[in-house]
Amino acid sequence: MDRRDFLKVGAGSAAVAAAFGARAARGELPDHNWAGYDWGPGPDVHDRLYQGPFPNYGPAAIAPGGDVVMGTTPSREIVPNFGMGLTAYVSGDIGPPRLPGQTLERSIEDIVSLPFTQKVYLRPNWREVQTRPGRLDLPDWWRITFDLARAYGKRVGFRIMLENPDFAEPGMPAFLIDKVPSVPLEGVWAGDRSQVRYAKKHALPRYDHPAYQAAFEELNALLADQFNGSPDVEYMDTMMYGFWGEGHAWPFEGNVFPDDASAERTWRKMMDSQVRRWTTTPLVTNTQPDFNHVGNAAMLDRSVRSGNWIRSDTIFIENTQIEALSNRPAWTAAISEVGMTTGAPDQLGLVDGVTRNEQIIDHVLAVGANYWSIWNWHNIAAANVLSYYERYPEPIDRIARRIGYRVYPAFIWAFEREGGAGLVIGLANDGVAGVPGVLRLTLRRENGEVVASGCVDPGYPRPSGIRQALLPLPGIRDWAGLRLSAEIEVKSARYPMRWACRQTLNADGSLTLRRNL
Repeated sequence: MDRRDFLKVGAGSAAVAAAFGARAARGELPDHNWAGYDWGPGPDVHDRLYQGPFPNYGPAAIAPGGDVVMGTTPSREIVPNFGMGLTAYVSGDIGPPRLPGQTLERSIEDIVSLPFTQKVYLRPNWREVQTRPGRLDLPDWWRITFDLARAYGKRVGFRIMLENPDFAEPGMPAFLIDKVPSVPLEGVWAGDRSQVRYAKKHALPRYDHPAYQAAFEELNALLADQFNGSPDVEYMDTMMYGFWGEGHAWPFEGNVFPDDASAERTWRKMMDSQVRRWTTTPLVTNTQPDFNHVGNAAMLDRSVRSGNWIRSDTIFIENTQIEALSNRPAWTAAISEVGMTTGAPDQLGLVDGVTRNEQIIDHVLAVGANYWSIWNWHNIAAANVLSYYERYPEPIDRIARRIGYRVYPAFIWAFEREGGAGLVIGLANDGVAGVPGVLRLTLRRENGEVVASGCVDPGYPRPSGIRQALLPLPGIRDWAGLRLSAEIEVKSARYPMRWACRQTLNADGSLTLRRNL
């Protein structure tokens, strides 16, 4: 680098530093790299297992004479576990499928039953789930979806859209319209005026109005009372500012608040309300850059530090979103929502022998996502998904078998020492993401009696390397026949985890230990 280039870089760095300083003075969190950022220790670990070192010889030996007695190999099948999977969309921006000549129930069941998906997703408008104060009035397609998801053994994720540019009416319920003023957005959204988003006169409510705040708090409480900790629910998307509740009103600049500080203060409060209510079910906060200066960075920071998750609404996006998804803490799940093309020849986007959908899939895997959406934007129908899958099954089959975490006990060492024996479990992860929480290991006898149990550190095992953990067996020398099971602990809940290995498992997903090496 010559002197002129050095001066250019130095001047640019000074400008960036000055911009960071100005933003920090306004109370905002400046943009930062997620790699190497101090997110704290992560979720609490109860009953932490010893995780090394494991010397085998001499007076300090932890695993004296340790011998690898059993090995397992990664599964080649879809492994349905909490915190990961392909997600079938029943509704996105414009509601559920209403197909000619087909009942709503049939259309929804066709989506829910897609064999390569493990989760289901809904995104209704606020006014569709609450028509009056004090109670929820969930639409028929919400009930149908939950019933079908339960029947097919799939959990549901959802977001309530506070506002929706693809919906002709305001997002907030009618009972708020005369109480809460709306502020017209300045600018033009150019496009085909036969579509609602380009023809609509866009306005957003004064989110800081007392009536709005009270109604939002009630909505949040009603939802949490019914769905926080529900065995039917996988996660809830954080409700955010603007269009679709994603944290922006692009392409309209500015916001509807008196000043940016008021905007951030309001959304910090609304984020805290959601974190406070959703004590068990994960919240998922959008990584949307703060285009409208409303405090997105503070909301995202709060989400990660409170043991919740993150998401993005596409994959070909801003640098900052790719940085966040790629370098998030290992214990934080990432959801990637990207609309697919159908299998129609004019929709495939085939370049260099690669379809648009395969481009999407490979990039979703590259950032190490836990979830990927199965949907056709504004054209939701199982037939549209299958029109692609039936022509190009390999990309979807591949992501279904790589997405998220895929943990198995690759190595099992046995050793004996005075007073009993012990097992060191060498955990591997054949997926693309860390464990989105804390992994708990348990050894049981065949009758269900617990012999040993404890947790490894948050996020482990990661997608490369082996994480070792010691399960002591005081007073026991015969380990063969014990059953090794795993659970994932997220916030205050535990979810059974099925091992992602080729070796035969028990009906509950546990592995019966035996010598196979």
